[in-house]
Amino acid sequence: MPLTIPPNDEHNQNLVARVHPPDWKNPDPADKYNLVVLGGGTAGLVSAAGAAGLGAKVALVERNLLGGDCLNVGCVPSKTLLAAAHALTDVKRAAAFGVRVPEGVSVDFPAVMERVRKLRADISQNDSAKRFSNLGVDVFLGDARFTGRSTVEVDGATLRFKKAVIATGGRAAAPPIPGIDQIEYLTNENLFNLTELPKTLGIIGAGPIGCEMAQAFARLGSEVTIVEAMPDILTREDQDAAQIIRDALVKDGIEIITSAENLKLSKQSNGAVQISVQSGEETRELTVEKLLVSVGRTPNIDGLELDVAGVDHDPQGVKVDDYLRTTNSKIYAAGDVCLPYKFTHVADFSARLVIQNSLFVGSKKFSALNIPWCTYTDPEIAHVGLYEEEAAERDIDVDTFVKPMAEIDRALAEDATDGFVKIHVQKGRGQIVGATIVARHAGELISEISTAMAGSLTLAALANVIHPYPTQAEAIRLTGDLYSRAKLTPPVKKAFTQWLKWSR
Repeated sequence: MPLTIPPNDEHNQNLVARVHPPDWKNPDPADKYNLVVLGGGTAGLVSAAGAAGLGAKVALVERNLLGGDCLNVGCVPSKTLLAAAHALTDVKRAAAFGVRVPEGVSVDFPAVMERVRKLRADISQNDSAKRFSNLGVDVFLGDARFTGRSTVEVDGATLRFKKAVIATGGRAAAPPIPGIDQIEYLTNENLFNLTELPKTLGIIGAGPIGCEMAQAFARLGSEVTIVEAMPDILTREDQDAAQIIRDALVKDGIEIITSAENLKLSKQSNGAVQISVQSGEETRELTVEKLLVSVGRTPNIDGLELDVAGVDHDPQGVKVDDYLRTTNSKIYAAGDVCLPYKFTHVADFSARLVIQNSLFVGSKKFSALNIPWCTYTDPEIAHVGLYEEEAAERDIDVDTFVKPMAEIDRALAEDATDGFVKIHVQKGRGQIVGATIVARHAGELISEISTAMAGSLTLAALANVIHPYPTQAEAIRLTGDLYSRAKLTPPVKKAFTQWLKWSR
């Protein structure tokens, strides 16, 4: 039966025609491949395209949709939906800039979601089976399983390899909540199939996905409640940053229930979901039209027969060393199936590392990468390197310098003053060890810090980089100025004063 994605409109039909063509015929296998890639998400596609571009004979196997989570149910649709929510918010905020908008601004949610589907289909040509076939990759659509330490079977065909990479990614996990098996709930895998805006939306989990989607749906008109077991939201992030996001979510009308215990779910006769949850001394009973569960991920390793290939694994995924080798020296892994950082850009760069280490005499270490990430709320949180607590755990003494966005002229002009640039440097050296940025475009700004860290630049060096005025990025240079001024200790200033007095 041909694969379909609801709603089965022209955009989703175009998507499927590109990333899992119903008339696709698998090629005859080569005698032996330099690289067999299992999984057609970001890590797999980068591995396949990179290796083929270098002249390797490559096979790529995907059982579902090429493009993986990022294209189909992750980055592309979620950020397109967020863009619609941002646009609506900008319209509603226009009066603060002296721009009068007529009354009655409304959201056409079906049109919003149609745009999501259209952009996803348009972008999918980059990940299409046809494109990779044209790159010289043998594309196999079907279930794969290892039949030995150097062989894979796909729909009855045997692929022999010198090296292989497992890049099968992960999927949303179903947490052990009483009643969850009795209800219909959303994950990122079916959220973007919606064509009607839910009047009420419950979200279990206040991580990046939960917070992003809470804000998007609240701004588009849903009544949103977040339920989180931890004492606060975004617990992985700098807590000064997380507090700004919490305030922003509350401002958007989102109710946040933290320290949630004794969570229970049940289905109502009309299909709605009832949530029973205890927070502190209070027990709450909520009924929501739709429920989004965004708690945890589980690796896609079922059916791969990893034990047959001698590949060690556990419930967190495939086990790899710092070179991304598995316990079978012929097989590597990349992306979400083996790494703690579940980001598209990490999958991309881990695949590049695998190409070097598997096809050549490479010794590139994953631990050498500086990994930035961003949560795309409004404002955004972006981070790279160590937090203060992590630096302390490693016995690294740091000085921290903070520049509020409220002191940045461009942020004032755009009424985007919530946030800051916070940079941690090694005490006495100025070497940057980590940074957090909270700003409307923090994801764009963090790359300057990542570049500095990759090039071993100090914060003093960033203070000497000329930034255009006025820009939000100027906050980075001004944070560098704080560091430079901190070096002007009283004895140094006294010496300068005496010198300048003498030289008058």
